Amino acid sequence: MQRKFLTNLGLLLLLNLLIKPFWVFGIDRTVQNIVGSEDFGFYFTVLNFSFLFNILLDFGITNFNNRNIAQNTQLLAKHFSRLVTMKLVLGFLYFLVTLGFGYGYGYRGSQLNLLALVGFNQFLLSFILYLRSNISGMLMFRTESIMSVLDRLLMIVIMVVLLWGNITTAPFKIEWFVYAQTVSYIIALFVAYLVVVIKSKSLTISWDWPFFLMIMRKSMPFALLTLLMTIYNRIDTVMMGKLLSNDIAAEQAGIYAHGYRILDATNQISFLFAVFLLPLFSHMIKQGQELLKIIKISFSILIVATGMLAVTTFFYSYEFMDLLYEHHIDESGKVYATMIFGIVAMSTSYIFGTLLTANGNMKALNIIAGISVVISFVLNYTLVPAFMAKGAAIANLSALSFSALAQLWVVHKEFNFKPEIRFTLRLLIFWLIAFLLTYLSRSFNHIDWILRIGILFLIMLILAFALRLFNIKELFSYLETRELS
Repeated sequence: MQRKFLTNLGLLLLLNLLIKPFWVFGIDRTVQNIVGSEDFGFYFTVLNFSFLFNILLDFGITNFNNRNIAQNTQLLAKHFSRLVTMKLVLGFLYFLVTLGFGYGYGYRGSQLNLLALVGFNQFLLSFILYLRSNISGMLMFRTESIMSVLDRLLMIVIMVVLLWGNITTAPFKIEWFVYAQTVSYIIALFVAYLVVVIKSKSLTISWDWPFFLMIMRKSMPFALLTLLMTIYNRIDTVMMGKLLSNDIAAEQAGIYAHGYRILDATNQISFLFAVFLLPLFSHMIKQGQELLKIIKISFSILIVATGMLAVTTFFYSYEFMDLLYEHHIDESGKVYATMIFGIVAMSTSYIFGTLLTANGNMKALNIIAGISVVISFVLNYTLVPAFMAKGAAIANLSALSFSALAQLWVVHKEFNFKPEIRFTLRLLIFWLIAFLLTYLSRSFNHIDWILRIGILFLIMLILAFALRLFNIKELFSYLETRELS
């Protein structure tokens, strides 16, 4: 099972490294530069506002279903037709609530129209994630790998035509970006639906109120966790809209988006780890299999990869922002340098939070998420008026760091995992040397900074192998003892 996971994880990473960087640095960045910080900042605020009500779209169904199908595959056909109906009802409720609160928040006219479009996209994306939870729950990792990039691939094709196809002389509008997402999500949803229908052999939808109540009761802890995590991850720019004056709020949200969109994009690799790990952990826990080795392998891969990215771009944040964007470079660089270490915290949470989810430790996770929400609210309220976008970045990093450390502590208590002193020391040595080398590299001004980063990445990778953070011999030995299923 673990060999199957690692083999298909390689496919997942390959596909995402081919598709996602072009989306982030080719398409998303171009749109931000064309429409400007203010327009994109408003779109980003509306997007985060729409995320706040995602609990109504999903109600924890996706995570619950992923774990449940991984442990009870035979339930797919029985549950699928009913959950599809439930998702449609929840989608309608989400749409009404989002528009209602948007109107109450102060959105009018074109602003409310943009919220409606973004909200519809959130519904489509939520439906796709639910369908993918069935695919990954059945441990169809190869199909899940393809589905993880399908919507982005479609968006790239559409946006290339809109941005560089010269099909219109009208200036590019942010709404076109949203329309491209809508079309891509619809196609990806249709493909995912066909895959699940073929496996479940169910084309019908059915209304079963007792079943809905049962699912909502079981998924309630997952729903609460989703709500709390969404709040402390997405509340920053929404609070900016109320804490800052109208003439600078959208602009500051745009500056914050410069850094956050890259952070969010690089975080997708960690998120996809979690998509694979949740059904795998759930299956292994039910079978009583040993978990420590696969956790250590996953953690080593993520902590080294995110560490390399965080350290290098921290010291070269200004150059990085200058390469990508055309406006507010200095401010964006400071915001990015503040928030980038959040990717290390997020990758840690995606390992240990996923393990706790698979084990059913929802109370602990919800307590941690609730405290993280308080941290985010207090720090945003205190820091945003004084430091604007940078204050929001500090709040975001603080909430993410607390969540990761708290989850790590709960895993230690729950599973009685003993910290490996040698592994921890090797990891600290890696980070110390990475910081030192990157800091010293700033002195080599005669070498192009991109080349310097490339050399640093190579040295860090060699260092990770030398310190046996990536132990090829141990990995292959481990794979040979596992049955491919």
